[in-house]
Amino acid sequence: MPSLTTCPFCSLPPDRILLVNDVGWVIRDGFPVSPGHTLILPRRHVGSMFDLTDAERNKLFDLLAQARLGLEAEFRPDAFNIGINDGAAAGQTVPHLHIHLIPRYEGDLPDPRGGVRWVIPEKAKYWP
Repeated sequence: MPSLTTCPFCSLPPDRILLVNDVGWVIRDGFPVSPGHTLILPRRHVGSMFDLTDAERNKLFDLLAQARLGLEAEFRPDAFNIGINDGAAAGQTVPHLHIHLIPRYEGDLPDPRGGVRWVIPEKAKYWP
């Protein structure tokens, strides 16, 4: 795990922070997969969702809800994907917990069914 001084989420420039509470921050993803792709992250350097306290988790979910309202007003998406890559085997590349809030738009994919199940493409399509 990187040190606190090298973690990109532990040393965010203030101009990247969109929302804040005493537990976390909301920023736009640096490599967005859709317009408005947003990250919700704890201030405390913690790698896993399962290492949060109940209070931290609740306050991060408060930020998630606030971020959704902001995205709806600014980008007017049709839906959202919400995801966490928890651990290297799950695709986590920055070992500081971050929740992805990804706006989705009608027609952004020809067939969006399966949503997050596409992390393992050969198992994603479960319908006939």
